[in-house]
Amino acid sequence: MAVPLICVFGTIAEPQLEYSMTDTPLWHTEDQPGRLTELTDHTATSIKEQPLRRDVRFLGMLLGRALVEQEGETFYETVERLRRLLIEHREQTSHGQPQPKFNDTLMAEARGLIARLSIDDAYRITKAFAIYFELTNLAETNHRKRRRRAARLHPEQKPVDGSFRGTLLRLRAAGKSASEIQDALRKIKVIPVFTAHPTEVTRHTVLYKRRRIVNILERLDRLPLAHSEAHDQEGQILAEITALWQTDEVRLNKPTVADEIHMGLDYFPMVLFDTLPRLYQELEESFRDVFAVQAFQGNLPELLSFGTWIGGDRDGNPLVTARSTEDAVRLARHRIIDHYLAELTTLSGHLSVSLRRVHASPALLDRVRQYDAQLGEEHSRWKRISEAEIYRCFLDYISARLRASRDVTPDPHAYSSAAEFEEDLSLIRESLMVNRGQRLAHLRLDPLLRKLRTFGFHLHALDIRQHARVHAEAVLEMSSSGSGAPSQLSAQSTELLDTLRTVAHLKKTYPPEVIRYFVISGTQSAEDIFAVVRLASICGLSVAADAKDPGVMPVPLFESIEALQCAARVMEKVWRAPEYQSLLNSWDRRQEVMLGYSDSNKDGGMLTSTWELHKAQQQLHRVARDCNVKLRLFHGRGGTVGRGGGPTHAAILAQPSRAFEGEIRITEQGEVLNWKYSDPVLAEWNLELMISASLEALLRADNVFQDSDPTWHAAMEAMSEDAFRYYRRHIAQNTDALEYFEQATPVNELEHARIGSRPARRSENRSPGDLRAIPWVFGWMQSRHAVPGWFGVGYALERFSSGAPENPQLLREMMSGFPLFSSMIRNVEIAMAKADLTIARLYADLVNDSALGQRVFVMLREEFLRTQKVILAITGQKDLLESNPVLYRSIRLRNPYVDPMSLIQVDLLRRKRAGISDSKLDYALAATINGIAAGLHNTG
Repeated sequence: MAVPLICVFGTIAEPQLEYSMTDTPLWHTEDQPGRLTELTDHTATSIKEQPLRRDVRFLGMLLGRALVEQEGETFYETVERLRRLLIEHREQTSHGQPQPKFNDTLMAEARGLIARLSIDDAYRITKAFAIYFELTNLAETNHRKRRRRAARLHPEQKPVDGSFRGTLLRLRAAGKSASEIQDALRKIKVIPVFTAHPTEVTRHTVLYKRRRIVNILERLDRLPLAHSEAHDQEGQILAEITALWQTDEVRLNKPTVADEIHMGLDYFPMVLFDTLPRLYQELEESFRDVFAVQAFQGNLPELLSFGTWIGGDRDGNPLVTARSTEDAVRLARHRIIDHYLAELTTLSGHLSVSLRRVHASPALLDRVRQYDAQLGEEHSRWKRISEAEIYRCFLDYISARLRASRDVTPDPHAYSSAAEFEEDLSLIRESLMVNRGQRLAHLRLDPLLRKLRTFGFHLHALDIRQHARVHAEAVLEMSSSGSGAPSQLSAQSTELLDTLRTVAHLKKTYPPEVIRYFVISGTQSAEDIFAVVRLASICGLSVAADAKDPGVMPVPLFESIEALQCAARVMEKVWRAPEYQSLLNSWDRRQEVMLGYSDSNKDGGMLTSTWELHKAQQQLHRVARDCNVKLRLFHGRGGTVGRGGGPTHAAILAQPSRAFEGEIRITEQGEVLNWKYSDPVLAEWNLELMISASLEALLRADNVFQDSDPTWHAAMEAMSEDAFRYYRRHIAQNTDALEYFEQATPVNELEHARIGSRPARRSENRSPGDLRAIPWVFGWMQSRHAVPGWFGVGYALERFSSGAPENPQLLREMMSGFPLFSSMIRNVEIAMAKADLTIARLYADLVNDSALGQRVFVMLREEFLRTQKVILAITGQKDLLESNPVLYRSIRLRNPYVDPMSLIQVDLLRRKRAGISDSKLDYALAATINGIAAGLHNTG
C-alpha cells in the first residue's frame, strides 16, 4: 500500500493502491461527454475546476509511484509521514489561530524526524517535495490555458478584465469610439526588457522536461480519449517524472554570461516567434467583435518590441565584458535570421503556385529575372525542378541572400537591411493579392512580415548598463592623466572605454538600432548623465541620432528614495542645459528615464517606495512638459512584490494621471521569464495584459481622476513619512536587524544555488548599501519572513487611521477609488500570504546571540500582526487574499509543502554553522533554495 503525495484542495486524498500500467489509466473515463462539460464549463460552479483537481491528484499519484520505484517503500513512508505531520499542523489555522503554534507536538515530531536524517536523505526528501511543486505548477499552467480556450467558446460571457475584448468593451461603454481607440493604438509601444538577474533557478534541462509534461497534459484534454491513448500518455508522464528524479536539479557550476545570453534567447524560438502573430490576431478579432469594423483595415501598427540587458548589463558584474556585448549582438542576429530561413522553407512548401494556373505581378517577375542574373540559377533548386512555380524560385533566391546576411562579413549578395528583405517579401504579398491569392497572403505572408517588422535583423535592442560611479572615476582618471592613455587608466576604466568603442563598432557593423540606450545606475546628478556623453564622444560613439542611426541615449536610473525625490530637479537641469539641446533635438525631443523599484524598496520600505515612485513619475512628466520633452519611463520592476513586482496590469493602470503617453519599457527579470514566457498561451496573455493596460491608461489620461484628490495625496504623504522613519529605524539603520538578516536567513548560501553570473554585492564591502536588492529579498523570502513586502505598512496605516475619526473611512475610500493605493495593498497581501512566522521563528533560532534573535523576531512579529489587522480592516476581509480566491487557494495549498523544505533548510543551516563542511551539505542546501523558490514562486 502506498499513499499518494498529494493534498487535493485542502483535503487529504484517500490512499491509492499501486497498480501496473496494464490497469485502467488514471486519466481514462467512460463518461467522455461529462469530461467535455468539465473542459468547457463557464458557470460559477466548481465543475470547471475538476480537471485541475484531477491533474494535481493524478500527478501526485504518479510521483508517489516513481518514489517507490526509485527509492523504496521506507523512503516513501518517511516523505509521507513528514507531509502528514505538517498538513495536520497547518490545519490548526482552521481553529481560529492566525498562525500555527510554533512548538506543538506535530511540529516537534517533524523537526525531530528531520534532525535524524542523513544529508543524503535530507536532500532526497527536499527533491521529492520540489518535484511535487513542479508538477502542481504545471497542472495550474495547463489549467490557465484550458480556461482561456474555454472562454473563447462563450463570447457572450463577461470577458476577463485585462483581455483585449474586456478592455475594448469597457472603453466603448465609457463613450470611446472605434476611431478614438485606433488613434490611441498608434501611440502604444510596449517594450519588455529581459534581464538575467535574478536568474531562473531551474536548469534548462529541467525546464524542457516540464514543458513536455505540460504538452502531455494538454493532449490528455483531447476528446475522445481512447483507453490506449490515456495509457500511453500516462506512461510518458511517469517517464518524465522518473527522469526528473534522476536529474541534477542544482547547477554544478554558476552560469556564465554566455550561458545567460543563450537562456534569454531561447524564449524566442520556443515561444515568442509563434506568439507574436497570434497576439495581433486576437486584437484584430476583439476589435471586430466589439466595434463591428476591422481595425486599421487589417494592418495594425507595431505595438510591441523587445529589449534585453543580457550581455550588456555590467553594473557590478566584472564578467560582462566588451566581448560579451559583441557575442550577445551576434547571437541574437543568428537566432532571428535562422528563424526567417526556417519560415521561408515553410512558406515555400505552401506557395506551390504555378504560372500555368495563375499570373504573377510584373514587379515580382522582374525581380526574379534580376536575381537570375545576379545570383545565378544554382541558388534556385526550384527553378531547375519547375520554373513555373515562380514563388518557390523567388523564395530560393531570397533564402540565398538571407544566408549571406547571417554574419556581417562583407558579401555582395547579403541584404543591406531588414527593410530590403521586407521589400522582397512585400513583392510576394502584393502579387498574391492581385492574383486571387489573398488568403495565402493573409495566412502565410502576414505573420512573417509582422515578425520582420518587430524583430528586424537584430531581434531585440541590447541596453548597456554601468554605474555612475564607474563613469565618474573614468572621467577623473582621464582628467588627471591628461592623455587618457590606456596604460594610465585603471582596469575598470579601460574596460569601460573598450565597451564604448565596441558599441561604436557594433552600431556600424550591425543595424544601428541594435544598441540604443545606455542605462546609468545610481544616477544622482546631471553630471552623471553628461559624463556618459563625454566618454562616448572620446571613444567615437555618437550619442546623437541622425537619419540612419537612432544614436545612444543616456538613460538615468534613479534608484534610492533620495534619488527619486531629486529626479525631476536633475532632469530639469539636464533638459535646460544648452549643450543638451542638440541631443534632444536629434532624438525628436524624446528622453527615457528609468525608475528603480527594488533598490528604493530596500532603501525605504514598501509604502515609501511605492509613493515616491508615484510622485517621481508625476514630477518628471510635469518638468518634461515644461521643457518640451516627450518623456518615456522605463520601469525597473522585479519579480517579487518586495522588488516592485506584482500584477503588471494593475501597476500600469495605477500610474499617475497625465504621467503616461502610450510608451512603456518594463523589465522582465530572469526569475519571471519562465512563468510568463514558457508557453505560447501564457506569453500571449502576459503581452495582452500589458498592451490592454497601456491602452486603457492612455485613453483615460486626459480625464480628471480621483488619484489627483489632494486629500488622498496628503494621506499618502503622511503615511509615507511615518513608514519611512519606522523602516529606517527598525530595519535599514538597525544593526541588530542587519545582523539578524545575515544569520537568520540563507543569504550567504545563495552562492551554492549558482543561479547567476553576477556577484551578490557590488563590492567586497559587507555594508547593506553594497548588498544588491536581489539577495536582500531572497534572504527574507527563503526564511519565510518576506519583510520587504510589508514592513512599515502596518505601522503607517494604523498611525494614520487613529489620527482622526474620519481616517478609517478615508482609507476605505482610497482602497476603492485610488488605483495606486489598492494595488499596493493587494501586493502587501500577496507578500504576507507567502510569509509564515511559525517557520520564520525557526530561522530566528539560528542567530548566535539568542537575545538579539528574539528581540528582532518579536519586533518583526508585532509589525506583521499589526499590518495584517489593519489591512483586513481596510479591505473588509476575514482572511488575506479573501477577495482573490484563486491566489488564496494556490498559496494555501502550497504552504504545507514548502514547510518540509523550510524545516530541512533550517536544520542544514544549523549543521553547517556548527562547523560541518561538506560539498554534499552545500548541494542539499542549494536544493532547498531551489525548492522553496519554486514553492513560493520567488527567488529574489
